[in-house]
Amino acid sequence: MPSQLRLSVIGLGYVGLPLAIALARHFPVVGYDINRRRIAELRDGSDRTGEVPSEVLRTSSLALTHDDGDIAGSDVFIVTVPTPVDRNNQPDLTAVRSACKTVGSRLAKNAIVVFESTVYPGVTEDICGPALEAASGLCCGRDFFLGYSPERINPGDREHTIERITKVIAGQTPAAVAALREVYGAITNGNIFVARNIKTAEAAKVIENAQRDINIAFINEVTMIFQKLGLSAHDVLDAAGTKWNFLRFTPGLVGGHCIGVDPFYLAHRALEIGHEPEIILAGRRINDGMGAYVARCVDQLVPRRARIVVLGLTFKENVPDLRNSKVVDIIAGLREAGHQVIVHDPMADAEEAMEEYGIEMARTLDGIGPADAVIGAVSHSVYADFGPSTFEKLLRPGGLVADVKAIWRNVQLPAGIRRWEL
Repeated sequence: MPSQLRLSVIGLGYVGLPLAIALARHFPVVGYDINRRRIAELRDGSDRTGEVPSEVLRTSSLALTHDDGDIAGSDVFIVTVPTPVDRNNQPDLTAVRSACKTVGSRLAKNAIVVFESTVYPGVTEDICGPALEAASGLCCGRDFFLGYSPERINPGDREHTIERITKVIAGQTPAAVAALREVYGAITNGNIFVARNIKTAEAAKVIENAQRDINIAFINEVTMIFQKLGLSAHDVLDAAGTKWNFLRFTPGLVGGHCIGVDPFYLAHRALEIGHEPEIILAGRRINDGMGAYVARCVDQLVPRRARIVVLGLTFKENVPDLRNSKVVDIIAGLREAGHQVIVHDPMADAEEAMEEYGIEMARTLDGIGPADAVIGAVSHSVYADFGPSTFEKLLRPGGLVADVKAIWRNVQLPAGIRRWEL
């Protein structure tokens, strides 16, 4: 490795862009994305994900490009492309394979290719290595080397940024590990954990989100039980949470590109090796069914062909990320039951909502009422500020506030307005 490493980050989304910006403070970095529109926006200082402020983009030394010729000559290629699942919840490695073809065509001897995309154990060495060999004509482990460093980006989280977390790394050789320690250590003040090998690092990442998914699934299941008993899950959690070792998870929708997806990667690999992943898939079934469950509950509490306002469409609060949003399941369930559904979200991109889900967004809440029900599906800050007067404007007398995220748990609703919550 030369004394001044040259880096390329492949994929400039929620993971790749913050990483590339951080690395560019220490190394020459090229940020590559196949989306020309994305590159144009970033060059103009605009990050639609909201992860990187405009002033940071404009002052960064990061070189932005959609031309893969610009990544040639890099010493370290960092791949941060999406790893979704298909309609059958099977791993979709299309973007990873495409990235391998692109990187492989520009790969030189002694380079390192490190993957951050979440995969199941074995993908980096068994799939990506051969794909890079085929595209480059080079030999993996002799002419170029593999690495893995699982991403831990949490969209919208300003506390656990790339500079403030422990970065797990693994490399094909000790020299590759040393190079990755230098690269990632520069942005984490040396806060590095070296995994035993690449498969171990891949497995560590995939169980981080699978564990969280299972914990939330347990809470979602007991929430349904408590509702039949006339109990508030939040009241129960308040009481149980006074014990020192109680794990405080809350009920709700589990979407996004990580928690709602990664367990399927682990389950896929388990089935390949002859193990039936009972707990992992049970958790997925419960969490994937929560949108439909909310729709059924609301349907039972409103008139036929009710007018229902759904507040929030993104997969979590205060971010514009629409990937794998489970609010879509609430909307679909209500429309299937014959209700008129109006959707509002100040964070979501209306064009993307229409393109991805066929959902038309209301531009404003002005004049949107009166409705039979308001569903608080995502706890954006703007919704948390709602008071009694807001609900008086939005709802008909006797209307329903369905509070999926306990946004208004402590708000005194107007007389006659009913309340339902998970």
